[in-house]
Amino acid sequence: MFRSNNIVARIFQRQICTPAPGTSVHCARRFYENLVPSFTIYDVECPDHSFRKFTDDGQYLISFSRNNQDLIVYRPTWLSFSCKEEDCDAHDLPSKARRFESFFTQLYSVSLASCNEQICKDFFLYMDSNQYGIFATTSTVQSQEAPATGGAIPGFPSIEKITFHLLRLEDGVILDEKVFLNDFVNLVHNMGVFLYDDLLAIVSLRYQTVHILQIRDSGNLVDVRAIGAYCHEDDELFLNSNAQCMAFPDKSKLHQLPQNHVQNGLHHSQPNLEEFFLSGIKQRLLSFIFRRIWNEEKDRTLRVQCLKKKFYFHFQDYVDLIIWKVQFLDRHHLLIKFGSVEGVVQGARNADHYPAFFAVYNMETTEIVAFYQNSAEDLYHLFEQYCDHFHSTSRNSLYMNFISSHSNNIHALEQLRSIKNKASSSSQFVKKMLGSLPFSCQSQSPSPYFDQSLFRFDEKLISATDRHRQSTDHPIKFILRRPPYSLKFKIKLGPEAGSADGRTKKFSSFLFHPFLPLALSIQHTFLSSQPSVVNIHFRR
Repeated sequence: MFRSNNIVARIFQRQICTPAPGTSVHCARRFYENLVPSFTIYDVECPDHSFRKFTDDGQYLISFSRNNQDLIVYRPTWLSFSCKEEDCDAHDLPSKARRFESFFTQLYSVSLASCNEQICKDFFLYMDSNQYGIFATTSTVQSQEAPATGGAIPGFPSIEKITFHLLRLEDGVILDEKVFLNDFVNLVHNMGVFLYDDLLAIVSLRYQTVHILQIRDSGNLVDVRAIGAYCHEDDELFLNSNAQCMAFPDKSKLHQLPQNHVQNGLHHSQPNLEEFFLSGIKQRLLSFIFRRIWNEEKDRTLRVQCLKKKFYFHFQDYVDLIIWKVQFLDRHHLLIKFGSVEGVVQGARNADHYPAFFAVYNMETTEIVAFYQNSAEDLYHLFEQYCDHFHSTSRNSLYMNFISSHSNNIHALEQLRSIKNKASSSSQFVKKMLGSLPFSCQSQSPSPYFDQSLFRFDEKLISATDRHRQSTDHPIKFILRRPPYSLKFKIKLGPEAGSADGRTKKFSSFLFHPFLPLALSIQHTFLSSQPSVVNIHFRR
């Protein structure tokens, strides 16, 4: 639409020209090519907090106290100061303008954790329709070799208490809490929790249960269903009633037994459901695999041979699978990743070395509707062409709909195919790409400066994904995608002469505002005694 890179010419052209249908937002976002964070204040005077992220609507900056006990919420404001000179841009900023308080206003501070608890600083979810925030606190008492009791999976660590707090960010009021005792939920980068509209999925790795909760407008966390040992709400009642029938199949003979034998028999000889039955989700999975293999062959002899080779030979492997991770695809379907216990315990770095499977589960019908191995080419093609469908966003989320992916951006697709062509093994490439599924909830920044149709940058140094990066002495360059392909701005972690205090910086994190030309670059050290160094990048 725009023929000139001059912002005044673009504004005038916007007045007299109408963009093509469906492209008005994309045309408006091209103004960010002119509005960039071109000025940096290094080592800003700021409180010694752990800054987490901006909310997706840009209204709040979330931070935690250094002892992980308190939540501190800020409101982003724009820098304002007076200048008596004619050319203000040629002069340095006043000393007061170089403070953190000139850009952010503290709204409140709330104590979330007690003396024997701490806030999980890597976990935060935001519900923008109600401006609710979800935070997690964990007890400091953890057991790495807890006994597997009550249906728990052996080999998993146990956290004495995990509490999810639903907080109204407008005033800091805690509306509701959900507590898990002696359990384990992967809270790092929101991996074990997924928010979709008003539905919240929490994965209990220790007890292999997916808890589905609803966040009401009143601010209550309501249990909807628990998927794991049981799939329907009345499954437990049905199994318990049938277990009593199994204990005494012929009720007419009960009167022939001594009275004390009958009473003790009802208590001691009732079958243990955990020994006789697999979990409900595992039953659904095995039946789907069996029926899919059964329908592959019409000849009875070939069908039996196929079942022996593909189902019964791997039966115990399927039984031993556990739930790794879950995400919503929509309000009715979950994408569930299954794998071995060792793959979860070893961590995400070595997850590609263990077999993994993906299942699409319908919560309403309690059926598995699709099942793939992590090396399936057909699943990879779906991932390549319809990646945005895996990034399921809430209906009220405006800015999250414009995150670049290889299914909506030609530059990201070319980059993906370049990596694919360089891969030595097609199977390993597919496993590596599908290893990111299911996606972590709200793990990407919607900032327009990460829009790959506008800017080009080195994704090894910075990207929209919320992750710590290795610090670098070189500036991170953002270059225009369109002619004249010029350098628009740079993100530098320190001034040209280096840091004056000589502290060694080990890794960095970047917080970009969703729509303002404003960003924070934070340099951390592995020594907790040293505070982080915060730089503010903005358009002057």
